[in-house]
Amino acid sequence: MPRPLRPQNCPELWYKSVNCAFPARPDTGGAPRWKNRKGRQMPDRNSAGFQLRPLETEDLTTAACWLQNIADMACFDRSTRVPLSAPGLEQAWELFNDTKANASKCWFALTTESGELCGITGLESISAVNRDAVIAMFIEESRRRQGVGIRALALLLDFAFRQIGLNRVTSYYRADNTRSEQLTARAGFATEGRMRAAWFAEGRFFDMVTVGLLREEWDASRKTLAQELGGGPRVSFRGAEAAGWAWPPGPADAPD
Repeated sequence: MPRPLRPQNCPELWYKSVNCAFPARPDTGGAPRWKNRKGRQMPDRNSAGFQLRPLETEDLTTAACWLQNIADMACFDRSTRVPLSAPGLEQAWELFNDTKANASKCWFALTTESGELCGITGLESISAVNRDAVIAMFIEESRRRQGVGIRALALLLDFAFRQIGLNRVTSYYRADNTRSEQLTARAGFATEGRMRAAWFAEGRFFDMVTVGLLREEWDASRKTLAQELGGGPRVSFRGAEAAGWAWPPGPADAPD
């Protein structure tokens, strides 16, 4: 989560990560917690339901573990090149440094039904005047190719356009990051520009692609995407299933 208002630190839509053991979360909402023979928390790999909740400082321990792979980190983060500890990550991303409410950013943890952290997503540089924001996402490696990322992205887009009244969202990705390219295209993002040799990693320069999505475009493509996704895993806001805040949309929130 670099500072997106500064051109040299534009965040992109992350969709690549590394595998890592997960620390147990104290709050699992009463869900069963599987343990191995040594009594350690076992990863929940069979969850069919995922939830978004506010990101907490304790989540950074897991996130920092994901970011120990330098090559992987350089693929999705344009500004960070050195592996960070949890405190270093907190300072670099400036998520919890200010005790006052920060209306310019909104970050969520993506968890399994049992509370296991498996990704993070959020909005940066939220502008009440321009009604836009920068969107980013990070999915842990073992959760890729399961349909979780596109559903979490769709739910966050619903939140951006239908809850806080944004009119557009923007994202950036390294030109060779085909996963981000496919994910944004599937959600309806349009390619708006290409910054030549704007991303240095692995001893060479890459182009950086800018994509954007307007509210009217999301409203037009939302129903088609919901029908395309059908069943499979479901992502919802924690505790808000009855209000229709889930993706794919349920009976309480039929696609427009």
